[in-house]
Amino acid sequence: MEILYEDARLILVIKPPGVPSQDDPTGRPSMVGLLSDERASQVYCIHRLDTAVGGVMVYAKTKQAAGALSVLFQNSQVTKQYCAIVHGGGKGGIMEDLLYHDKRINKSFVVQTQRKGVKHAVLEYKTVNTRGELSLVNIQLKTGRPHQIRAQFSSRGMPLLGDRKYGSPQRCPIALWCHHLSFVHPFTEKQIIGTVPPPQAEPWMRFKDSLENGVSNS
Repeated sequence: MEILYEDARLILVIKPPGVPSQDDPTGRPSMVGLLSDERASQVYCIHRLDTAVGGVMVYAKTKQAAGALSVLFQNSQVTKQYCAIVHGGGKGGIMEDLLYHDKRINKSFVVQTQRKGVKHAVLEYKTVNTRGELSLVNIQLKTGRPHQIRAQFSSRGMPLLGDRKYGSPQRCPIALWCHHLSFVHPFTEKQIIGTVPPPQAEPWMRFKDSLENGVSNS
């Protein structure tokens, strides 16, 4: 695992695609388990990336740090940016929806009315480059809901490339990557920044030049 930053309270790390953020019923090795074993002490999960999705994550190394980091996430004081390849794309803009996550099938849906279990979901995106029917987009997540990016784009006829659960016809790894995570350290007040581009592999190589120029700066 690649460590981007670490101190006595927290650790910033790159989660590889295919590794669960935390322990799950599949029993596969998770980031929590791997980090806890490597550090020989308990590591705490504060936020999540879908198992199929990779990118920058932060974990707490103490219960006190876990509580402080959780407050930052709850108060939207953590900047989270993703890059994705989507079918279609458009010019970009703000997506604001009501989102319901059905735990029985582990899938989220955009709904029209508020009811139990429905959460407000907001993201902003811009199109970086378009090639044929595919677009590379940069996404800033304003809220953190289960499958939020996947469900919101799919609801507008723009499923993520490779995301067959949400409507992509292509068989390939899901083209979603958390490339930037930043926040003010809750104890030292130091600005913590992790910025990592997607791996140089498919499906990302289709937009290699744009990614090399820095998707967040495009």
